[in-house]
Amino acid sequence: MTETIQREPTLLRRKQVQARTGLSRSMIYQYIKEGMFPKPVPLGARAVGWIESEVSDWITERIKAARGSAKTSG
Repeated sequence: MTETIQREPTLLRRKQVQARTGLSRSMIYQYIKEGMFPKPVPLGARAVGWIESEVSDWITERIKAARGSAKTSG
């Protein structure tokens, strides 16, 4: 039998999200406001984090959208 190993969710802080996405702080929050980026999880009174898998999924979708639009504009 195969055993599935489930990883615990990992939270990324804002600077990590910026490094992974290439987005500025203001763009991250603008995209959140527009419903185009995952919402952060509150960690404390003044701290938030993003679920790593949600950020990775967002990146994957952006790549798919870019590659799809590149094919149609040729």
